[in-house]
Amino acid sequence: MGKKNKEARVQVILECTEHKASGMPGTSRYITTKNKKNTPDRLELKKYNPILKRVTVHKEIK
Repeated sequence: MGKKNKEARVQVILECTEHKASGMPGTSRYITTKNKKNTPDRLELKKYNPILKRVTVHKEIK
């Protein structure tokens, strides 16, 4: 029939950039999914950091 395509959706880990730079212990990480075809570059979202108690930029790692 049709081609078998690779899985377009993959799991990614988002890590807080501000928390990493501050040197405080612990990390703020979120797990989400993205479509590799639509967003081939690294994902960058604003998420809540419970340690810093504010919304910060989280970037995709690995």
